[in-house]
Amino acid sequence: MTLWPVVVVLILFFLGIPCSFAMMMVCIPYFLSDPYISATVITQKLLASCESQSLMAIPFFITAGSIMNYSGISEKLMEFADGLVGHMTGGLGHVNVLISTLMGGISGSGAADCAMECKILVPEMLKYGYSKPYSAAITAATACITPIIPPGINLILFACMCECSVGRLLAAGYLPGILLAIAFLLLNYYTSKRRGYVGARKSMMAPRQLARLFLQTLWALFLPFGLIMLLRAGVCTPTEGGVMMAFYSLFVGKFIYKKLRLRQLPKILLEAVTSTAPVMMILCAANLFSYYMSWETIPSKLTEFLLALTSNKYLFLLLCNMLFLIVGCFMDAMAAMIVIAPLLAPVVRALGIDIIHFGLMMCFNVGLAAITPPFGTYIFMVSGLLKMKTADMIREIWPFIGVAILALLLVTYVPWFSTVIPNLMYGTA
Repeated sequence: MTLWPVVVVLILFFLGIPCSFAMMMVCIPYFLSDPYISATVITQKLLASCESQSLMAIPFFITAGSIMNYSGISEKLMEFADGLVGHMTGGLGHVNVLISTLMGGISGSGAADCAMECKILVPEMLKYGYSKPYSAAITAATACITPIIPPGINLILFACMCECSVGRLLAAGYLPGILLAIAFLLLNYYTSKRRGYVGARKSMMAPRQLARLFLQTLWALFLPFGLIMLLRAGVCTPTEGGVMMAFYSLFVGKFIYKKLRLRQLPKILLEAVTSTAPVMMILCAANLFSYYMSWETIPSKLTEFLLALTSNKYLFLLLCNMLFLIVGCFMDAMAAMIVIAPLLAPVVRALGIDIIHFGLMMCFNVGLAAITPPFGTYIFMVSGLLKMKTADMIREIWPFIGVAILALLLVTYVPWFSTVIPNLMYGTA
């Protein structure tokens, strides 16, 4: 009987009930039926997540991302990416990959990346002969890069839930993100060569013009590296870093690129609030659900069960990857991470697996789940924005999913990719 809330929550997830409401609908009756727990405790547990100083970083990073969409930073990054690879075979596809990689360090949001590229880049791809399904597929697929490059929101969430270093986990995202970007660049080149997709320009941009573009883009490129350096030096906490990033974006948009208008601020803040609210709702409900699991000692029982099932950490990592991919196909990826990560963290530590490596692997999985049929979030977002059939897009996205899974396995079984930079910056854990 102690497991009936888990079973009911999974059923509600599959029925399409929003994750936050599903967890509250199950946990509140469960606790009210227990004579040892008062309604006050339920309220306290629901609100506890909102009082976490570390999690306050999330609204500020989301706000910074919203400001960037109006500040001209996205356009400058796209011009720079086009200058680097726009002349190559499949040039605009390469630009799509590079802009997602660069945007990862700016907005940290795959959804924001999808929306921006659908509006600006996809029309250009269609103009140069790229098919609409392929343009949509590469736009959704490359958005998987964005959440694993600092300051990805999922990285901050995992660090807060599993009580590990935010700075280390942010630093861990660089190499896996670049690895995935290279894999997508190679796939796009092969596909473009086969289909005859050409670059937007006939020749490479002049070095002087490229250098000028780089200098203009430097204001945007400074953001992710500056944030990591500030965290490493102890100048600010992740929350303070989020505030500084929001004000820096405001300054660059208003006074450097001069694209941002003060009358746009109410709209920007409204977008930030509507993006933050669902995340915080899920966190509040997940905190209550975690309390239920702790009350029933489910994490320790799960640890014992999994350790009895296998003590081989490589087999355990393979099972975790399969679990994340399957669960991510049928429920919201972020909600899956919030529910599953605290459950598996004790097992990870018991098996001697680096929690930073595991956190990066899980965030990689969450991004991949967002493009995996039948319920991948980015698939529906991009097809909706481009007003096209989801089935057409899904046919084109399978090669990207296959390449991403290969990159995921490499990151899973070669921990060096996710630990070398944190160990260089912070010392060996």
